[in-house]
Amino acid sequence: MSISASLVKDLRERTGAGMMECKKALEETGGDIEAAVDALRAKGQAKADKRSSKVAAEGIVVIQRSEDGKLAVMLEVNCETDFVARDENFKDFADTAAKLALTNKTDDLQQLLATAVNDGKTLEDTRQALVAKIGENVQIRRIILASSENVVGAYVHGQRIGVLISLSDSTDAELARDIAMHIAASKPLVIAPEDVPADLIAREKEIYSVQAAESGKPADIVEKMVIGRMKKFLDEVSLLGQTYVKNPDISVGTLLQQTKAKVANFVRYEVGEGIEKVQTDFAAEVMAQVKGN
Repeated sequence: MSISASLVKDLRERTGAGMMECKKALEETGGDIEAAVDALRAKGQAKADKRSSKVAAEGIVVIQRSEDGKLAVMLEVNCETDFVARDENFKDFADTAAKLALTNKTDDLQQLLATAVNDGKTLEDTRQALVAKIGENVQIRRIILASSENVVGAYVHGQRIGVLISLSDSTDAELARDIAMHIAASKPLVIAPEDVPADLIAREKEIYSVQAAESGKPADIVEKMVIGRMKKFLDEVSLLGQTYVKNPDISVGTLLQQTKAKVANFVRYEVGEGIEKVQTDFAAEVMAQVKGN
């Protein structure tokens, strides 16, 4: 099949591999970019999956907690440029939305937008007025309400990364915040290794198996290599297995054992994650307009 230049470009951006390697991988996988990423990783030609470099949406993450620390709400509010993300009117809107959600104990976005703010105007009315004032689209992208009978920890890093974490068997607010800070920095996917989805485990195991087999070592050694790499992978993506950022000598799991606390659940937001930036070729646009005239 014919592989487009744009598809090759996307694969290069995600993996850092050479153009010819990317084209060959796409040809071998029938144009399936995810399969091509795996193929390049297995061959050791992919430097990293740089999907995060395509994140484009601007905005902020805001958190509001109740006074007793048992309830918290987190929102991601988006705009078009980082300039507006720093605008006080934009920040005020985000804070108002978060406070309103906490007061009404809701993470239903449509319900929140329909809630009255003042003078009979709803939050949606306020949003539309802000859009008209600043000249950019403003949206509340997502919202989460977290509660715990013990404590909900919260941490916001630079207004772009936010974490909520619920602890059980502990009311230590400082511990909860420290673990939330760790999650912000280390990006675990799940709480424990056994929580990692089976399809992700199978995918990684296949990649490691191919890599180990190419070492030319005996089958029993290859098997041990795969087991070792899989254990490392599971530790890296699970909160309990990760090295604790404030004390590299212990894991988060060990920290929780020492403090007799448990993590019930956590949520991590990062501004724009999962949204791909639309690349605009300004010169091409100008030429197209010239030709159109």
